[in-house]
Order: sequence, then structure tokens, then C-alpha cells
Amino acid sequence: MTERFDPAALVQEWPLPSAPRPIVTFGAGSIVGDAHFPAYRKAGLPVAGLYDPDRAKAEKLASEWGVKAFSSAEEAAAVPGAVFDLATPPKVHADILRLLPEGAAALIQKPMGSDLDAATEILEICRGRHLKAAVNFQLRFAPMMLAVKDAIAKGWLGDVVDFDAWLALATPWELWAFLKGLPRIEITMHSIHYLDLIREILGDPEGVHAKSLGHPNHEMAQTRTSAILDYGDTVRCALSINHDHKFGRRHQACEFRICGTEGAAYLQLGVNLDYPRGEPDILEIFPKGGDDWVTVPLRGAWFPDAFVGRMANLQRFVSGEDAELVSSVEDAWNTMALVEAAYASSASPATPLARKP
Repeated sequence: MTERFDPAALVQEWPLPSAPRPIVTFGAGSIVGDAHFPAYRKAGLPVAGLYDPDRAKAEKLASEWGVKAFSSAEEAAAVPGAVFDLATPPKVHADILRLLPEGAAALIQKPMGSDLDAATEILEICRGRHLKAAVNFQLRFAPMMLAVKDAIAKGWLGDVVDFDAWLALATPWELWAFLKGLPRIEITMHSIHYLDLIREILGDPEGVHAKSLGHPNHEMAQTRTSAILDYGDTVRCALSINHDHKFGRRHQACEFRICGTEGAAYLQLGVNLDYPRGEPDILEIFPKGGDDWVTVPLRGAWFPDAFVGRMANLQRFVSGEDAELVSSVEDAWNTMALVEAAYASSASPATPLARKP
């Protein structure tokens, strides 16, 4: 490689569909108002309306965004030509998918069910009803992630041999009331994004060593996770996740370090710092042949811009403009298998120490 590294030339956006279809959203939770609807409005993607069994909540959000609040799930599912956006808890995904028209397009909120058995049920429903369905692993579409993947593809890092995810922050779990009482939280509802992104960059690991646990100061099932993904004897991949670092901003962190044989990347995932207001995303690259870190000017952030790309890919796949459906249910099932393996590892005993003779 002889050309000079140009950070502004890295891909950061997913192309929009030429003829956007109307979007029908199931669910009126905070993620819809904080990310889905802002993203769709920013991109000019039309929203036909939303449905939530909590009628008051649905009408309030619909009024704020100037869309229709459907009176029933059946009414919402009957909108012709719609792309259905399931911003719903995992336990209701399957029931909604069964309501959708044969061959419909659907974007399913992560996780793909509460566990691998539920993910398999969802996969079978989508296959049986010929749904064009993807899971909303939208981190893959964040501008900083598209850019770093483009840098990797162009050889600016060489071969990736290290991936570190380090989070020490204070996550406001109270924003998601449906999480209370669930047996699986941290990996299934949060770190699943990182596991999915790692799969996209490194492929499927051979296995995983993991420990996920709660915290004595609250009742959430798990909010802290340590994990090592096994990629053999060349690639090292580790995650250290702590959502209970509630001691001020100074030493909090939400960052990735991706190192190759000839270059490296540093990323800050700003939205998780002071969520949902967040801080700026950051991407810096030490390119092959370079002598210092280069800041990549980002043209957007994980929230809401990644939600634009995620929906754009689904719509473009339906119209034939994209050949690949990113994070299709077929691929997302493999992310769920990694999540399941992580929980199985967490529940298994560690290798015991030898006892002194």
C-alpha cells in the first residue's frame, strides 16, 4: 500500500432506498422516541403509525411525532406494503411475526427472543411465512463502525489480531421497566451488540469463556460481564463490562481497541456515557505505514444514525437494491447461539485450583 491514509474517504453511511416504504412500528418505548423515529425523520423514511397495547403511551408518542396510533395489532399489521419495525420486548416477537402478512419485511428488535429456543422459534416462523426479516443489530451500521470496517477491508490495520471492549459506566436500567425480573439481562440486552459486531469482524469463535453477574446494590439479574472469545492461537478477544461504575464521569469508559498486525483503531461509543443524551462518538486510527494516530471526522453517531442504515438496508434488500440482508434472522441466530454459550459458560464451574498436598 503506497497511498496516503485519508480518513475522510472511509465509508460512513448506508445508501437510502430509492422508493422508501411506509414503516409501521410495534412498541412505544423510549427507544422508539430516542432513536427509531429521530432516525427515520432525519432520513426522510415515512412512518405510517405505531401500535402499543398501552393505548395512552401509544397516543402520546404518536402525537409527539405526528403519526397514527393504531387501535390494534391487527390494524397495524394490515398496512399494505409496509415494513414492520418490532421495537418490542423479546417475549412478544413471535406473536407479532405471526400476525404479519406472508412475505412481509420485518425488523426485529434485539435480542432475537429471550433465549436460543425462542430464537429458533422466531427463525422457523420467518422461514415458514417467507418473511424478509432482520434483527436490529444496528451497531453494525454506526458511522464509526462502517468506517473502521472499511479501514480493515482496505488493509489499513493489516490482519486483526486483538479486539478489546472495555465498559465502566453507569447505565440507567430503570428506563426499561420490562427488564426487571428477567433472568437474563446484561449479555442478552446489551453486550449482545458487541458480540454481534465481533462476529461480523472476526467471524464465529470456536467457543467462549464468560462470567455474568449482578450487583449487591440493585435487583437486576446481571449488569457485569467478563468474557473471552476463543479464536485460536492468533486472535485475542476480550470484553470487560461494568454497568455499575457510579463514581462520577472521570474514570468511566465505553471503548473498543481493535489492533491489527500493521495498524490499530480506537473507538468511543459515546451514547452509553450519560445515556440517552450521550457524548460524541470517537474513532481514531493508527494506519499501516503511519507514525501517529489520525482522528476520523465522523458524519453522525450510533444514535440515531445507525438506525437509518439498519432500516435502509432492509428496505433496499426488499426492493432488490441490496443483494445482502445484513443481520438476517439466519445470521442473527448465530449471535444468539454465542449469547447462549456465554450464559452456559457463566453457569459452569471454573477450572479449580490444585490443592496443596
